[in-house]
Amino acid sequence: MSRIVSFAEYGGPDVLRIGDAEIPAPGQGEVRIAVKALGLNRAESMWRSGAYIEDARLPARLGYEAAGVIEAVGPGVAALAVGDAVSVVPGFSMNDYGLYGELVLAPASLVVKHPASLSFEEAASIWMMFVTAYGALVETAGLAAGETVLIPAASSSVGLAAIQIARGIGAIPVALTRTGAKRAQLLEAGALHVIATEEQDLVAEVLRITDGKGARVVFDPIGGPNFPKLIRAMSIGGTLLVYGALSEAPTPFPILDVIARLPIIRGHTIWQTSSDPVRLKAATRFVVEGLASGALKPVIDKVFPFDRIVEAHRYMEANSQFGKIVVSV
Repeated sequence: MSRIVSFAEYGGPDVLRIGDAEIPAPGQGEVRIAVKALGLNRAESMWRSGAYIEDARLPARLGYEAAGVIEAVGPGVAALAVGDAVSVVPGFSMNDYGLYGELVLAPASLVVKHPASLSFEEAASIWMMFVTAYGALVETAGLAAGETVLIPAASSSVGLAAIQIARGIGAIPVALTRTGAKRAQLLEAGALHVIATEEQDLVAEVLRITDGKGARVVFDPIGGPNFPKLIRAMSIGGTLLVYGALSEAPTPFPILDVIARLPIIRGHTIWQTSSDPVRLKAATRFVVEGLASGALKPVIDKVFPFDRIVEAHRYMEANSQFGKIVVSV
């Protein structure tokens, strides 16, 4: 038996329940992990509230990221063994696996022996943030040295990962944040410019920074009223990658600006990378090498104990964090 987190109805953080469940022996291609830490993601909040890209089969479990020690190995698993310290790369449906628990099953193809230099809390924080940003900026957009990338919600874990990856490439990360309260932190985190979108003219600032050319890449998890401004701040033929829908307001589609700027607008998810074995191998190598060199660093805002999972979700939805929220199990 193991304590797990589940919910029987859609709603706010209070619908989450901790209860006991029997976790079966791992099946073909699976491992069972004694969890030490969980990384929280906005996708799990949306899943819990019924606002995700996939509907949950209620009652449902949740959780994309965990780090811990392999406790059992299923048939067909050769590269992992009992006792290995591992973490899980998101790449599955939460209708199939949910990692909020003391003991969980996970597909072995997405389980990585993370660098020994990382704590379990750090290991639980890295994959969603770095692989999402890597897939968008490196694989899809082909961000190059000297190019400007706009990063809305820059103080989120994925936003901070994007800043680090852009700096490592030699690109120019421009952090977008609502107010100037986090300006110093974002500059310290590696942003070369910070624009407070509620206090400054977003388009004018980007054009000033880029000598009138606009940003070649935009990496947006928000949508909403600022979406047309992002397009107007782009260079001709630039790439806008949408990977989230944090804004609850409608997202206008500026037809004339699209015609004028000729942007490539694409949706993006981590699964474009994690579902492809070749891409996943390249991404994990990129992240591991970046962690080893110091170019990439986990940024943890706060660690909650497992029993306070509801409070952790409330904190996540307050949008005040700088980096990753982690739960210690």
